Amino acid sequence: MAYKLLTHNFNFQIVIIALSSILMTISWVKGWWVLIGIGAIGLIYGLMQVKFLYAQNLHKISFMLDAIDNNDFAFKYRTTGQTKSEELVNQTLNRITQILFQAKADAVQREKYYELILNSVETGIIVIDNQGKILQHNHAALNFLGLSIFTHVDQLKRIDERLANVIMRIQPGEKQQISFNNERGSVHLALRVSEMTFREKHVRILTLNDINNELDVTELDSWMRLIRVLTHEIMNSVTPITSLSDTLLSMHENANPEIKNGLEIISSTGKSLIAFVDSYRKFTHIPTPQPSLFYVQKLAERSIHLAKYQMESPNIRIETDITPDDLIVYADENLILQVVLNLLKNAMQAIGHEKADGLIKFRAYSNADESVSIEISNNGPAIPPEEASHIFVPFFTTKKEGSGLGLSISRQIMRLSGGSLTLKSSCEKTGTTFVLSFR
Repeated sequence: MAYKLLTHNFNFQIVIIALSSILMTISWVKGWWVLIGIGAIGLIYGLMQVKFLYAQNLHKISFMLDAIDNNDFAFKYRTTGQTKSEELVNQTLNRITQILFQAKADAVQREKYYELILNSVETGIIVIDNQGKILQHNHAALNFLGLSIFTHVDQLKRIDERLANVIMRIQPGEKQQISFNNERGSVHLALRVSEMTFREKHVRILTLNDINNELDVTELDSWMRLIRVLTHEIMNSVTPITSLSDTLLSMHENANPEIKNGLEIISSTGKSLIAFVDSYRKFTHIPTPQPSLFYVQKLAERSIHLAKYQMESPNIRIETDITPDDLIVYADENLILQVVLNLLKNAMQAIGHEKADGLIKFRAYSNADESVSIEISNNGPAIPPEEASHIFVPFFTTKKEGSGLGLSISRQIMRLSGGSLTLKSSCEKTGTTFVLSFR
C-alpha cells in the first residue's frame, strides 16, 4: 500500500527525476560510469511514472466527459484512500463535473422555457438555414401550414409548391402574402423575414401571421358595433310607439273600430319588431366563457341527444369517433355545446328528409401539439365555393327561415374560448366538414 502511494505520488516522481538528474551530472564529471547508469535508470523510471500519471488523469477527464454526455448525474471519483495529489485531482474533477452538470441542466431548462414562450404566441415562427433545413419552429407555424412534423422546406411542396418556393427564396427585410389550401381550408398568410448568425451559421427567421383571422376579428367587431347601434336606435324608436298605442287603446276602448284596429296593428307590429331586434342582440351579448375541464365524450352524447330531440330525422345516422376515449377540453362546456348543437342541426338540415342514407360524423382527436380538434361532417350537398366564403358573415343565409347568425355566433364563441371554427375545404360535390380547434 505504501509502495502504491509512493508510485502514484506526482511529487515523489519529481524528486526521483531531480535526484537522478543530479546524480548523472555529478557522475559524468567524476567519470563514475556505474552511477551514471543508475541515475539514467532512475530518470527513465521517474519520467515513465509521470507519463503514466498524466495518461491516467487524461483517462479520468475523458471518462468524466462521457458521463456528462450520458447525463450520468451519479458519477463521482473516489477521494479517500488516495495520495494527496490524486485526492486533489479527483476533488477538482468532481467539482468540474458538478459545475458542468449544473450548466447543462440550466441550458436545458432555458431551452424548455424559450420553447414554451415560442409555443404560447399566436404568430408562427420558423428558423431556417440556407439549405432549407428547419432548425426551429413553434406550434403556431405547424398549425398554419397544416403539418405535424416539419424538418425541411421541401415538405411544403406536397401542400403547395409555390409556398415552398416563397419560403425558400424570401429574403431578409421582405414582406409577402401567400394563399394556399390545406386540411384547415383556405389559408392566407403574411410572411416577414429577418436574419442572424447562429453557431457560425447564417439563418433566416420567418414569422407567419394568419391574415384571415385578423380580418375575421376586425370584420366581426365591426358587425357587432353596427348591430349594437342599430338595435339601440330601433328599440329607442319603436318602444315609445308601442307604449303609446297601448295607452291610447286603454284610454279609448269605445273608439271608432277602424281607429282601434289601426292602433292594435301598430301595437302588435311594434312588439313583433322589438322581439325581432331583441333576438339579434344576442349576437353582441355572448356571455364571458367560464372554462373548465370536461370530457368530449359526454359533450358528444349530450349534444347528439338534444339535436335528435329538436329535429326528428330517422333517415340520418350519427357516428362518433373520439380518440382517446377520455379526451378532455378546457373551455366553457355550455357555450361549446351551443356551437356543436348548431352544427349538428345545420348538418341535419343540409341532409334533409329525402336522403335515405344520411350520415353525420362527430370526430374528436388530439393533435401532435396536444391541441384538440372536433370535426362535424355530413354527407349532404357540399357548400358551393361562392357561398363558402360568406357563411360566417352575420345575416348571410341560404335558408328561407334562417337568421344568418348561427355560424357567426358559433365562431364568436370559439374565438372568445381561444379557439377557432373553420370550414374544411373539399373538392367533392357532397359532404361538408366543420372543424372546432382548441389550443
